[in-house]
Amino acid sequence: MAVGKFDTTATRSSYDVVIIGGAMYGSAVAWFLTDNPDFDGTVLVIERDPTYQNSATAHTNSCIRQQFSNPLNVKISQFGAAFIKGFKGLMGNDPRVPDLSIQSYGYMYLADTDAFADQLRAAQKVQIDAGAATQLMTPAQIKEAYPFYTVDDIVLGSINLIDEGYWDGGTVFDWWRRSARERGVEYITGEVTSMHVVGPRVHSVTLANGDAIACGKVVNATGPRGARTAKMAGIQIPVEPRKRFTWIFSAEQPLGQVLPLTIDPSGVHFRQDGPKTYLAGGHAHPDLAVECDDFAMDHGLWQDKIWPTIATRIPQFEAIKVITEWAGHYDFNTLDQNAILGPHTEIENFFFVNGFSGHGLQQSPAMGRGTAEMLTYGEYRTLDLTPFGFERIAAGRPFAESAII
Repeated sequence: MAVGKFDTTATRSSYDVVIIGGAMYGSAVAWFLTDNPDFDGTVLVIERDPTYQNSATAHTNSCIRQQFSNPLNVKISQFGAAFIKGFKGLMGNDPRVPDLSIQSYGYMYLADTDAFADQLRAAQKVQIDAGAATQLMTPAQIKEAYPFYTVDDIVLGSINLIDEGYWDGGTVFDWWRRSARERGVEYITGEVTSMHVVGPRVHSVTLANGDAIACGKVVNATGPRGARTAKMAGIQIPVEPRKRFTWIFSAEQPLGQVLPLTIDPSGVHFRQDGPKTYLAGGHAHPDLAVECDDFAMDHGLWQDKIWPTIATRIPQFEAIKVITEWAGHYDFNTLDQNAILGPHTEIENFFFVNGFSGHGLQQSPAMGRGTAEMLTYGEYRTLDLTPFGFERIAAGRPFAESAII
């Protein structure tokens, strides 16, 4: 029996790796396992909704940046950019796979206080030391390069025009999933409702239909539901769903040049979307956790905050028309807004890929590769991702990232 694209019953009773969640991260881990010549185990991906219509992957704005405050996050995005640009070759030059690129219009961070400007200066040094091409801009320089901005209140700007902008995350996800299945990874439709933990290991997972599946290792790739999944193994993680809103709009007076992904000091962000359309995003205040199935729009937020902010920063956007809108979720790590990766400290075969706090899509190549290495070798072989480990969560010791949108 099949629902959507996947069967509802696994073909085996036991798998070497069971991945719970089949969206961007579940499929990244699955694909990188199949791409690792030293891994020869069986893999099952369990996805509760094969349409993915309410997944964080489906609601993403699909951008990549190197402007982080943490040098490891910079390196992670640099690998992501290289992976995107070399995607076809990395997928074995399969003629069905398209060539991909990055629309590098850059991220423009705007600081309106000296303290915020100092943060941009400190972050730029981290980025330059890591090999990024971030430039600091005075208000006059911003106005000269992008005359549509109002910069009267701005102290400093920061932008990187190399490997920062939009990329086609949907195509990468589709091909990771498709290629993984063609290489033998099994996907089924189902919802894990409990786990049987014996000593320091998860022995099996049980689905809503009653099927129990034994697992050598289990990977939590359930995005905003990550804390619920971890709780089934008796594990607490500081991850919760936070609602993020997106609007696509057209302007009566379109800009004469491409709009960078602009992070206004208010926290509202907006960028070029299509040739004649733009995208804006933001969140409510206070920014509280929501239920996993809460995707209701906050129409007052657009009217009271998002549109006024956009029109103040870019006066040409005083007359705009919303074309479409949606709400999605961040899997927000309340400790430090960074990922939780790798094995649990006590349940030794339970692995995390959780808590990305909004920058998960761009980090999926490096984090998927790293997780596959950890599952195969018990260690990271390329980029050392151990600072994202659960040890810091258990100790309440933040591995901080301040550049969160």
